[in-house]
Amino acid sequence: MCGIVGYIGGKPAAEILLDGLSRLEYRGYDSAGIAVVAGDRLQILRSQGKLAKLRELVQAKGPEGSLGIGHTRWATHGRPSEANAHPHRYGKVTVVHNGIIENFTDLREALIKKGHHFSSETDTEIIAHLIDEELGPRTPTLQAFRKALHRLRGSFAVAMLCEGEPGTLYAARSGSPLVLGLGEGENYVASDVPALLPYTKRVVFLEDGEVAVLDRKGVQVQDLSGKAVRREAKTITWTLAMAEKAG
Repeated sequence: MCGIVGYIGGKPAAEILLDGLSRLEYRGYDSAGIAVVAGDRLQILRSQGKLAKLRELVQAKGPEGSLGIGHTRWATHGRPSEANAHPHRYGKVTVVHNGIIENFTDLREALIKKGHHFSSETDTEIIAHLIDEELGPRTPTLQAFRKALHRLRGSFAVAMLCEGEPGTLYAARSGSPLVLGLGEGENYVASDVPALLPYTKRVVFLEDGEVAVLDRKGVQVQDLSGKAVRREAKTITWTLAMAEKAG
């Protein structure tokens, strides 16, 4: 099992990401990482082992910014290592991912033939390559995201950042859980509710085949064809203490 947390708002993202990931530790993991955006700068910090090691890196290098994504990984494709830890970046695109991409080998071989080079053994990294490949002057990020997702087979939950968009966070679900957290001037995404409870109890559960765009003002949900989807927010009635006890 793996954990995803994403945040966009006005607070320091790194601490929120670490806190959210710590509430998903029950899922088990062998490495962890975060990516934080500050203006036109994106900083990625990753480590093998427990979150305490990642926290030490964060404290030492102090990534600033109020937009970011984080991940705890349980190795599937690729051994446990810092290189295989998420987030993964290629070109303008940085992603974290839960699930298994079943056509990973075919996609990777096709990308290599086009001249792509990979820095990890993971299936996740190909998602960043596919999205970046779709980007272009006439292809906005959201469209490129949807087109890349259409090429994936298997189960996935993805959170994505794109260079040059310091106010936007993207997410998608197909077969792996993903929930949006709604705040005031800030919004969240996570693979499970406990990561969100210290910050909000208003949530939207994404369904399979849905994509979300988050900024500080709100969230938009659509299907993979680009059609808007209306999702009513739900209020979580259980407390953080109840969630931790159940977990």
